[in-house]
Amino acid sequence: MLAGDVVAAVLSTGCPLVELTGGEPFAQRAAFDLARRLADLGLTVMAETSGAIDLSPCDPRVEIILDVKTPGSGESHRNVLSNLALVDGNDEIKFVITNRADYDFAKSMIEEHRLVGRVRAILLSPVFVQSGNADIVGHSALPPRQLAEWMLADRLVARLQLQIHKFIWDPNTRGV
Repeated sequence: MLAGDVVAAVLSTGCPLVELTGGEPFAQRAAFDLARRLADLGLTVMAETSGAIDLSPCDPRVEIILDVKTPGSGESHRNVLSNLALVDGNDEIKFVITNRADYDFAKSMIEEHRLVGRVRAILLSPVFVQSGNADIVGHSALPPRQLAEWMLADRLVARLQLQIHKFIWDPNTRGV
């Protein structure tokens, strides 16, 4: 779709909030302009990003949900750590946790980048079981209770986030 068509489709819904997501929305450089255009129209614009793209071109009105990849994801080498200096009180940081090493990594990133109080929320999400109980980069699903117990024991200033759509619908359902 052309950006103008996306804007028209969004406006036709009457919804005052729009979220750009889907893998990495900013892999399409035009998404930065689209986000700005939507914000110019007075919409609340959120963008869920993998953290693998430099976010400095992003309009400051866009609320960022920045996924910091943990070592267990096999993608931590793709983190653009300079993005952590760009986040503010309108933004959220998310860590998907596969095991204790990932949890410790998240704790160290939270401390090292002084995220508590700088962002609206810090979210830790346990890896969910995949179709056919497939492992994620060699890691089985992490029981949410285990992650909650670690967070409580450390009094970690963060929220446990479950992928609620995977509890409501079949975990393999896309587009919900």
